[in-house]
Amino acid sequence: MTRRLISTGSPFEDEFAYSRAVVAGDWCFVAGTTGYDYAKMAMPEGAAEQARNALATIAATLAEAGFAMADIVRVQYTVTDAELRHEIAPALRRALSGVRPAATMVVAGLIAPEMKVEIEVTAYRG
Repeated sequence: MTRRLISTGSPFEDEFAYSRAVVAGDWCFVAGTTGYDYAKMAMPEGAAEQARNALATIAATLAEAGFAMADIVRVQYTVTDAELRHEIAPALRRALSGVRPAATMVVAGLIAPEMKVEIEVTAYRG
């Protein structure tokens, strides 16, 4: 099975030795993606905007890999506070209501204090 690595050019990918996504056959595994705004090179304050940015980065990554948001079969959301689920829910519904992947939401600390949301997905196009 051929393995293809996808990069968004984020400096974090080099620093922490990972790929934004790995394509293996009909599967695409997208790494945990935060809401960093690469156009502004800044992290937005609000969790909703962070979720929208993370989902936009995921959509662009999937497209580069030859997949679509409709191919997502699994998603894990990590939030730093359980109450943030209410703030990010509209962005999640907008992006995934037609897809309805298997999902897990975890409350945990992230690697930088300004990060409130991280989203990881697995897509399948078999």
